[in-house]
Amino acid sequence: MSLDYATEIRRAFPIFRHHPGLVYLDSAATTQKPQPVIDAERHFYEWQNANVHRGIYPLAAAATHAFEGAREKVRAFLNARDSREIIFTSGTTAGINLVAQCFAAGRLAPGEAILITAMEHHSNLIPWQQLCLQKKARLLVAGLLPDGALDLENLALQLRENPVRMLAITHISNTLGTVNPIAEIIALAHRHGVPVLVDAAQSAASMPLDVQALDADFLVFSSHKVFGPTGVGVLYGKAAWLDQMPPYQFGGEMIRDVAFERTVFAAAPQKFEAGTPNIAGVAALGAALDFVGSLDRNALATQARALLQYASEELMRIPGLRIIGQAPGKAGILSFVLEGIHPHDIATILGEQDICIRAGHHCTQPLMELLDLPGTARASLSIYSTEAEVARLAEAIRQLLRIFEQS
Repeated sequence: MSLDYATEIRRAFPIFRHHPGLVYLDSAATTQKPQPVIDAERHFYEWQNANVHRGIYPLAAAATHAFEGAREKVRAFLNARDSREIIFTSGTTAGINLVAQCFAAGRLAPGEAILITAMEHHSNLIPWQQLCLQKKARLLVAGLLPDGALDLENLALQLRENPVRMLAITHISNTLGTVNPIAEIIALAHRHGVPVLVDAAQSAASMPLDVQALDADFLVFSSHKVFGPTGVGVLYGKAAWLDQMPPYQFGGEMIRDVAFERTVFAAAPQKFEAGTPNIAGVAALGAALDFVGSLDRNALATQARALLQYASEELMRIPGLRIIGQAPGKAGILSFVLEGIHPHDIATILGEQDICIRAGHHCTQPLMELLDLPGTARASLSIYSTEAEVARLAEAIRQLLRIFEQS
């Protein structure tokens, strides 16, 4: 399968021009930024810089237009019913915390439960863990199958036998690459009257997301995982839920009327966006979504499958290398261990050759304990990843093995 489309896409990312020898295989941590995104943030500061919603002069109107225009782009990207269902946050973590404190906290009584899975990132574990501690509730964890797939029977059992008030689940595991059947899981949870939050941090860049078709109650993702700038995130919430939820931060921008004795809060999304937002970052996120929308999604999907297969085959040929997470239909995330070599040593030595992979527990420490591993090395693929990069990774690992054999 030809992967020429990746080479074409790569030209849009200036970092690869500035670092011609760079092998960047850490897109699960953050994606690189295409030129239109960089240009959009710079353009805002050079041509549109003013605060949003508060000014009636033309420059302020232009800033507000850019900000709210990006909200509409996110709405279209997720196929939400209304742009007021789109809340800008600082990232996935902030969105999950907002839902935990403003939605789930009011629905959770002592002895009741929040349900997550064993593959969750810390950002979709700790907010629920701490909420359960506050409310004297239980945190339930759905298990995994040996190949890293979610144990759907166990998840169904947990929903059936416990007073679950919220299910929070990742769409794609950042450690295992497992792609969870989100539509099926949401439908199952809804049959038990359980609302669902979807952590789409790893899927937003690579999979179409339709919150209406999924019937998701909440969905979160980060701009920097979808080729946009850091410091910006998105929370989608069904309007019916958002209208019931109180704000969790207080200050300017999120009020309708205020006196010394009382405050009337604005409707969503403004009541959840206190203070001056990252306006330039939001405008650049809009440019990132335009960039993604300009790509051939079918070609990207074909390319991703072919590259993952090639990478898996190349790595599995290496003696002593074991890939962690082999669920069918997995995404382009390859966590692996090398017999007798610590993951940090792997990443350090490869980094000296300009090959960027991650090492550690990947903010999934309980999962590592479950797998009885200190951590893994992780290579994660994206739209700009190529066969040549994978080949360099595989050869560098073989060289590393030869070095350790001689020592």
